[in-house]
Amino acid sequence: METIRLASLNAYKLTPAIRGTSSWKARVTAIREISPDILAVQEVVVDERITARGAWEGEAAALIQDLAEQCGLTAAVGVSEGHPHGTAMAANWHRPWWTALMWNPSTVRLVEGSYRPFGAPDFWHGCTTADFDIGAKKKVRVASYHGDPIRPWFRFNEALRLKSIFRTTGGVLPGFVVGDYNGISAAEVDDGEGGRRYYDAEPYTEMDHDDLEFQVQAGTIGTTQLADRDQTEALLRKGYMVDAAAHLGAQWQPTVGHWEDGRGDPDPWGFRRIDLILASRAVAPALIRYRVHRSAAVEEATDHSSTYVDVDPDLIV
Repeated sequence: METIRLASLNAYKLTPAIRGTSSWKARVTAIREISPDILAVQEVVVDERITARGAWEGEAAALIQDLAEQCGLTAAVGVSEGHPHGTAMAANWHRPWWTALMWNPSTVRLVEGSYRPFGAPDFWHGCTTADFDIGAKKKVRVASYHGDPIRPWFRFNEALRLKSIFRTTGGVLPGFVVGDYNGISAAEVDDGEGGRRYYDAEPYTEMDHDDLEFQVQAGTIGTTQLADRDQTEALLRKGYMVDAAAHLGAQWQPTVGHWEDGRGDPDPWGFRRIDLILASRAVAPALIRYRVHRSAAVEEATDHSSTYVDVDPDLIV
């Protein structure tokens, strides 16, 4: 059985100034450890204080291409009138934060003309999408997604936009929405007593800080403090997509919370799983393995652990 590995990595404010540092090398090492066939990257950042607006895209494209090359991958989509930088990346129009897609050209093939970047008003952070030939009967669409960190209702609207990107008449295309969702999953599993429970337990019930409104259901702050799950509930509804971790019954592991305060941005949240891999209905039967990748390199590089899935292309329906 030949499998394809699809991974996600929030690269934690990866800026051009990081090139050549130990932090850069840690990112390269972490990606090489995972050895993905397709990699969704979030948080490529250009410093707007020292970079002219007209240079943002060029700086980001060069940084993404350099990282891909050092990891044995590519992000090249070909230069065209509409995409002069020839790089699979997307940003919000007024902030220099990018998502990107990278892939191993010896194991998967980009479908020509399929790359499309989405920015504002659809996504607070850019969403990068492209179709790939991974050896299945059908092409597979992949989105590198970074959810709005502040507004629950915006994350819900982003989810509806994602559904539209993957829709086909009366159904959903084969594909994955991969990335930093900045929200807790609504995926459910058997509770062992004939009922259902959330795969991710409620993380906010005992917290008391001013950022809760960014993550908690309206009206529950100071009472039950339930996590807002509307974003993923929209994507998972009626099996449109599945959460790979819950679908495979993987042991629960957090993807954030391992950086202590002061190492990166102060973290009032603790251990949570907000980096998700959602697979559409047609891909769910092909999911073979889900993992959260932890290593010394990952923990030096970023405040997010990488997640990945292995997929059997022959089982995509």
